Amino acid sequence: MLFSVDSGKYVGKMPHKSEFEFWMGKLNHNDYEKIVADLTEKIGKNDVNTSSWIPGSKWEGTVYEPIYHACADNKEESGKFFGLILFNLLMNIKDTVWGFGKYEKNGVPIRGTTYFILSNPPEKR
Repeated sequence: MLFSVDSGKYVGKMPHKSEFEFWMGKLNHNDYEKIVADLTEKIGKNDVNTSSWIPGSKWEGTVYEPIYHACADNKEESGKFFGLILFNLLMNIKDTVWGFGKYEKNGVPIRGTTYFILSNPPEKR
């Protein structure tokens, strides 16, 4: 489950759903499953995860490379698609509440979204 720190509300709907579905239509299902498995392993090791830091800057030869190709080799769009895949994954995890927001590091805005486990999540209304 996802909780937006900015709005103070739980999120149950996919943002940019039409873009997500369009790109998903171009991504092989097996590649998607490998991406989700890798993300699940990575986020399971940390209580705090920042979307733009997870895949790194070099996707060639990684499970994330098919995202780039699904977005017609567009770096900006593939980054957005990656972020939506992660968002969807975290939104659908039922036994953990992830808070999220946009933050800074050393006074510089972080490009991606930062997700963190809420150990004492607010009541769902």
